[in-house]
Amino acid sequence: MTPDDLADSELPMLSAAQATHLRALAAPHYREGHQYSLESLAHTCSRAPEEHWPDLVAAHFDRLRQASQGDESAEELLRGVHARLLPVDSVPSELLGSLRYARVVADGLVFAYALDGPTSVRLLTDRDVERAGLQALGEAARANLMRVPVRHEEVGVEGGARLRSVYGDSPFVAGQALFLAEVAWKVVGERLPDAGALVVVPTRHNLVYHPIADGSVVDAVNSLAAYALGAHEDGPGALSPRVYWWHRGSLTSLTVIDHETLTFSLQPPPHLLGLMKGLVHLDRAGRLATRAAAEPAGLEELMRGAAESMDRLVQDPATLADAFRSLVSLAHARCAYDPDVAHIDTWDAWATATRLGSALFTGAPAQECHLGEDLVWQLPAFPAEPPADARGWLDALYLAIVCRQTDRIGRLCRVPSETLRQDDSVDEYVLHWIDTLRAYFSDGPSMDDVVEKLVATIETSGRDGVTHAPTEFVNAIDYQPAALFHRLIARDHDTFAKALAEAVAEHGGYWDGSAAPRARVALGPLAMASLAYDYGFPVDPAQPCLPAHLLNRQRLEEFS
Repeated sequence: MTPDDLADSELPMLSAAQATHLRALAAPHYREGHQYSLESLAHTCSRAPEEHWPDLVAAHFDRLRQASQGDESAEELLRGVHARLLPVDSVPSELLGSLRYARVVADGLVFAYALDGPTSVRLLTDRDVERAGLQALGEAARANLMRVPVRHEEVGVEGGARLRSVYGDSPFVAGQALFLAEVAWKVVGERLPDAGALVVVPTRHNLVYHPIADGSVVDAVNSLAAYALGAHEDGPGALSPRVYWWHRGSLTSLTVIDHETLTFSLQPPPHLLGLMKGLVHLDRAGRLATRAAAEPAGLEELMRGAAESMDRLVQDPATLADAFRSLVSLAHARCAYDPDVAHIDTWDAWATATRLGSALFTGAPAQECHLGEDLVWQLPAFPAEPPADARGWLDALYLAIVCRQTDRIGRLCRVPSETLRQDDSVDEYVLHWIDTLRAYFSDGPSMDDVVEKLVATIETSGRDGVTHAPTEFVNAIDYQPAALFHRLIARDHDTFAKALAEAVAEHGGYWDGSAAPRARVALGPLAMASLAYDYGFPVDPAQPCLPAHLLNRQRLEEFS
């Protein structure tokens, strides 16, 4: 293979010899003082025999000569202007001085205004911007961009992630990534999470994004990276091979390109990396894994999985954490069919989950566990080897509170805080909340100490202090038990009742009809309501997601 046979560095869709030929054909058509990108023309020529190239080149430049020359009125500019994304290296050097308003919005991407004419598109210059007015031009460019016709579809990828693809014939489609929240609502019909979305704009005709809502973001980032690189190379209208993080209106590149070795790597910024780590941890604990899944696991599947996990546990004590997660999911899921926990099989699931949670963090002697009359396991003794799993500890404590296991509550609160603080997948407010509960159920600290720790929990759960959990999850799920506890220790019956109703409403709003097991029971609020009930608060047991016979102790049975 000769050097002429290799792909051209600037027009990779052509060989070096073909690119040289195309440049020679185009040269006579250049006007003095102007430089034109040959990318789209090269794509057109790459699909045609070379004997047709002179006609294709002549037709291309004839269309350009008919294009706008910059003498439009302000009204004409406002009618046709669109916000546009361009590759950084695509703006001719001699135009840079007349595009001072344009700006780099992310690695590899330039934002500019373009006028959509009958036969071509031209970039607006500073003179155009001055003629129409910067603010008016910006508003018109956004409005016109959002009227560009697009289509969309969802694509499933390995690992369960769902990608949203938005595409169309217009060269402005990719520019809609700048206003992704509006696109997601208008085109796809969904609101983006506070954490934003991962997005790629491989060509000017499409964008693909993934909302950052659960642990599938890890699979999505790899799938988006592979797609962006392939689509960018295929063209036409190549824009960027990078993966970006859209967050509160800004784009941040996750892709790092080594130009010497021409290799790509993904390096999320620290805030996003912490968020991804926290989401994966939440998924593994069964909190978010099935929130957006089309077909979450049914009760039979969960029952089968729980039985299999118990079988493994009899043989291998190291599987205790997996068995605990499986039983917690089963206990929640059974409440879809038995919302008050009136049946013994549902109680068995809650009791077994409580036993396993306690054993995981504090150890346990050999014991017998049931899941109905026919399923019985003789479990071995477990040593006290608490894992660094802060959310698992909270689940275990909430279960012990709901099942009124005073001894287990005490032992869980003696788990060293240093162990739980080794969990780097949770935000600081989670650890402060654990400290609050440990202090409350321990003999040593005073109520002033408890209040101080609760205040730290509340202060660190604000948006600025959260980097690992989605804001929606913090507000609707994690924060509610702390808010209830505040009213509980204040012995404020009326305000507690209002806060409990709000917590249940927030729980329902967050899960929004999902069939996920966690949607069935508001575990943290249930634990706080159980404490309040035992303290004589007038707690109404007939509330959604608060199993009545657990709350009022009518289903509770003795633990062996």
